[in-house]
Amino acid sequence: MGMSRTHSNLAPLLVDTRRFPTAADSILANFYREEFLKHQECLQRQRESYSECTIIEVEEALRRVMARVDELCVQGEADVDLVVSRLLRTFDGVTKLSAWSEPTNTH
Repeated sequence: MGMSRTHSNLAPLLVDTRRFPTAADSILANFYREEFLKHQECLQRQRESYSECTIIEVEEALRRVMARVDELCVQGEADVDLVVSRLLRTFDGVTKLSAWSEPTNTH
């Protein structure tokens, strides 16, 4: 017995359209994870400058983001560069990592 016309028309809709992770996704995810780790390390160096509540909240946010980096990198519909750069700038507002890593001019 053949497929009914209605069932054969729905078949393309039942295909899993998610992308599978590629080597490029993995490299990108590792790069982003390292950037978030830099913010985490910077936060630890400045621990005495912040309340314990702030430290806990920022560390939790960093853990959540790092746990989802792989997922963000394989989502075809998300502009991962834009999302991650906004997240990094947000964390930089707290850690001021960019100020620590800017080259200084010495004469």
